[in-house]
Amino acid sequence: MSQSPPHAPHAFLPEQPRPEIKLGVVFLRRKRPGFDPEWGAKMEELARTQLDSSRFACFIPEVRVVDDASLREALAACLKAGCDVLVALQTTMSDGRLAPVLGQVWPGPVVLWATPEKQEGAMISACSLVGAHTFAATLRQLGRPFELAYGMPGALDAVRELEDAVHVAYAVRRFRQGRVGLVGYHAPGFIDMHSDPFLLNRQLGVQHLHVGIREFLDRLNAIPDAEAARDAAAVQALGLPAPELEADDLHLASRFYLAMTTLMDEENLDALAVRDWTELSDGVGQWPYLGMARMSTEGRAVGCEGDVDGALSCLAGTALGCGAAYLSDWLEHDRTTVTLWHAGMAPFQLLEAVGSEHGPVIGRHFNNHNPAVVDGRLRAGVPLTIYRLWHCDGEYRMTTAEGESEAPRRELKGTNGLLRVEGRDVHAWFDRLLHAGLPHHPAVVEGRWGHRLRRFARQFGMTWVE
Repeated sequence: MSQSPPHAPHAFLPEQPRPEIKLGVVFLRRKRPGFDPEWGAKMEELARTQLDSSRFACFIPEVRVVDDASLREALAACLKAGCDVLVALQTTMSDGRLAPVLGQVWPGPVVLWATPEKQEGAMISACSLVGAHTFAATLRQLGRPFELAYGMPGALDAVRELEDAVHVAYAVRRFRQGRVGLVGYHAPGFIDMHSDPFLLNRQLGVQHLHVGIREFLDRLNAIPDAEAARDAAAVQALGLPAPELEADDLHLASRFYLAMTTLMDEENLDALAVRDWTELSDGVGQWPYLGMARMSTEGRAVGCEGDVDGALSCLAGTALGCGAAYLSDWLEHDRTTVTLWHAGMAPFQLLEAVGSEHGPVIGRHFNNHNPAVVDGRLRAGVPLTIYRLWHCDGEYRMTTAEGESEAPRRELKGTNGLLRVEGRDVHAWFDRLLHAGLPHHPAVVEGRWGHRLRRFARQFGMTWVE
């Protein structure tokens, strides 16, 4: 399935954040010649050319892999080299007894890459797909994860398919080794977002770290004044209008940002959820939403209102290479559109240009008028995916829909946008989601990414809600 190219970023912003992924590539060969060795060599050459021009860093072990011992040596070299994803390619059918070794040694999904047959002559030339099929069936019987990519190396569809498989394998391993933090608890009354650390670990492999509000406030207050001032100056340099704010407001917003980012870094957190009210918005006198917007712009996975599964939904989007993700409220809908709104924490890449009529402005919350939120409109005419993972009835579930953004029908404080959903009756879908227990925060990301999200959900055995 095709994917949407990233939109040109604003001048002061980096490209859409994408994970840096290092591939370990193992060519599975044969001890004795077989099939058409010249065709196999040609496919390997084309595969290497595709890898050389890809966005991934690649490590190819020097050992010639033909049996158990040589495969184990190659896998050990990939692990030592710090490879994130393993790609196993047999341009001519190799030894099927190596499949269990891949599943036993490699700590994550293996990407099985198959190349096509030579479309000439009466004899089969490679059996590459047959070999990959054999490996896949064996790994499935063993309960070991894998992803498949197939096609002529260098062809556009084959390039995209390999990229999809690699990103899914990377995201799954990131979750299996991941850690999510929760500051405080879920916001008052938002019981639907209550986290279950044991189910989270059993099904997704993610560890759960709980940090108290007082502990977080101690961290916030310990930020040196000079460090907060430097960060506030960097925010001012972005050129975001802030007509209602004072200099001290930006300093406190920087303390929030620095407290959240240092917490993630020091505790090795892949995602973070924060109870932002009432203790923070009222007790401290400010919301952390400007900091959250900056974090999501940078590719960090962060959730408001103590929404742990929401933060992990954002992590799924960023780890899958979809770009910056954020959480929105599902404010209202009709049969074809959804109004996306939240109190100002969207990544800047998704908003109208700075300085334009509906561009981002650092302002005050519509309710209690405390700073610092990012008011702005989602760019119109942009492909979007909304999606969500959540737990209910002792299992994890997932859903997604794609569409295109439009100018909203009315202006709202906060982050506001309208998504025209493709291929479904939105109200009927919403009804199904409610009966499946969907919490009220969908995640939003630019592009059409339902195909990667489906493959990701399949890896964890999530129930898919259509």
